[in-house]
Amino acid sequence: MHPEELDFPGVTEMLRRFLADRRGNFMMMTAAAIVPIMGGLALAVDYAEMSRQRQLTLNALDAAGVATARRYLEGATEAQLKTYAQDFFKANLGGVDPANATLHVTLPNNLQHGGGTVRLSADLKYAPYFLPAFTSLIGSNSEGAGAKLDFNAYAEVQLKNSLEVALVLDNSGSMDYNGSGSGKKRIVLLRDAAKKLVDQLAATAGQIKQVDKPVQFSLVPFAASVNVGPQYATASWMDTDGRSPVHHEIFDWTTMTGNKRVELSGGIYYKKGSEWGAEENTKVTRFTMYNDVKRITGTQSVKTGSNYTCTGGYRSNGTCRGWGWVDVYSDVPVYAPYAAWKGCVETRPSPYNTTDAAPVSGTPATLFVPMYGPDEVGNRWTTQSNGSVRTMSSNNSWWDDDTTSTSTGTSTYLARQRSMPKYFKAAPQGAISAAAGDDGPNVSCTTNPITPLTDVTKTDGLTAIKAAIDAMNPSGGTNVPEGIAWGWRTVSGGEPFNQGRPDTENGVDKIVIVLTDGENTYYTPSSLGSTDNAGLKSIYSAYGYTGITQSGGTTTRLFMGTDSNVSKSGYDNDNYSKALNQQMSATCGNAKTAGVIVMTVALDLSTSDTAQKAQIEGLKSCSSDSRFRRDPSDASKPAKLFWNTTGANLEQTFKEIADELSNLRITS
Repeated sequence: MHPEELDFPGVTEMLRRFLADRRGNFMMMTAAAIVPIMGGLALAVDYAEMSRQRQLTLNALDAAGVATARRYLEGATEAQLKTYAQDFFKANLGGVDPANATLHVTLPNNLQHGGGTVRLSADLKYAPYFLPAFTSLIGSNSEGAGAKLDFNAYAEVQLKNSLEVALVLDNSGSMDYNGSGSGKKRIVLLRDAAKKLVDQLAATAGQIKQVDKPVQFSLVPFAASVNVGPQYATASWMDTDGRSPVHHEIFDWTTMTGNKRVELSGGIYYKKGSEWGAEENTKVTRFTMYNDVKRITGTQSVKTGSNYTCTGGYRSNGTCRGWGWVDVYSDVPVYAPYAAWKGCVETRPSPYNTTDAAPVSGTPATLFVPMYGPDEVGNRWTTQSNGSVRTMSSNNSWWDDDTTSTSTGTSTYLARQRSMPKYFKAAPQGAISAAAGDDGPNVSCTTNPITPLTDVTKTDGLTAIKAAIDAMNPSGGTNVPEGIAWGWRTVSGGEPFNQGRPDTENGVDKIVIVLTDGENTYYTPSSLGSTDNAGLKSIYSAYGYTGITQSGGTTTRLFMGTDSNVSKSGYDNDNYSKALNQQMSATCGNAKTAGVIVMTVALDLSTSDTAQKAQIEGLKSCSSDSRFRRDPSDASKPAKLFWNTTGANLEQTFKEIADELSNLRITS
């Protein structure tokens, strides 16, 4: 059958018109396009929500990072920090389900040191609203109904790192020598090198605006002793009541008798007796003794009363024309002080001499005692018919002790020295001038006062610390352990100098830089060309006299805490140096245990000299390990923060120290 045989009237035309009609194609095209259109809309909605949740997660990360960094600075442990970060993160997620967010916290390797980064990352599982339905519609995957989108967010907070640096610099007499290979005095080279170090660190830290006091410096000039500053005479950490076991060890108050006595009551010495006048019942300390030693500088006419006498003249017969009262005047002495406390302090008794133990009144041995070099046996002045004559028979004979026996013998000489009435007898007019420098009771106090921590990113702070460096002058012996101890105390967070950040605060590096050009020294009188009539075994300095032991003790203070390598009966310079070397080692060890970074510099010391070689070895042992450099001779070990340098190389040495400090990442 042919096709035309099936044709009905109009059928062919109808088919032709249907096939030619295009109006139904819009419906078909729409049906074909609806799937991708709805899919795109679903993806847009899900993407917007995913972006919102991601931003909420980032916000929570940022908040947790800042909060954790603050807790880090407060000294929180690693476990505490991680728990705190988790809690803070979850609390700030907003519309994000905490069950879908996993936080990862990475802390610096060493929380106690400054610098480093807190890194926070979060894995977020996002459950889309429309994507599962869309994937099912297109038959993509039977698991599409449970589809999730995973992504992560990342944030980090650079932790604050501030530096607190103590410059502990030798100001002993040998620093007046020329530095080897330089042609300049060591003290001049040291001033220049130290100022450049401060400038370099200040310039680096000056770029940091977010951290308060990013770099601070203190200056501790030391020689035979350390000067804390006379302004601290009434500080709570000074022994203002005279309770320390070393406060009165060189005095014998039993020599004050009669109506002018000094008596012990409740651990404090008081003036007793009518001859003290208005001063009766006031306490006696080294501070008051500075005020009690007087000299007469002249006289002044003072009204002492009045007489009823003839004021109108006499008649020829001898009778008075008129009577009246007339004032009576007398010449009385004008007194002036002999000396004022310059600010030097003695070394605390063991074990407090090698620690940063807080000074507390309940433990008097922790308090600091002002130095007071007693008048040694002999006559500093005598009054004769032809005027005042000054004589010197001992290392520190500065007052008249003629009031006691002048006979010879060690016991008599010691009694004359320890006799106390002489300190309350004024020197005659013209006999003596006011004590200057380290004269009189300020003997062995040769350095300028400590400059506490100062912010060198501020112009005034930078100027102050550099001016203090310029003011350093060489004089006196060498007591490195006492310098280190006070350098440590200036960067600590507690008294006596509390300008440092709290010791519990993270993000702070506390550094002590020590430089010396000689071995530790303590001298016998004979080694300085003087006599030891009273058998005191040494000159007076920060450890007192080596010939005196504490009450009830058998060992002099210098030997306390030392081992068998120090003879407890060896009263010579070499043994004194050994004792000081051990005190230095103990002080360095305690400081490093407390987290202080110790850098040491030996200037112009020679390994061919036995004493200097011992000092070199002691300084190297005293130093900390570098965090950044390896030992050139053994790469498996860190380099020691020790430099054995010469005058010619001192500036380069201090530049290397500045570079080491810069590597501690002074960032915020």
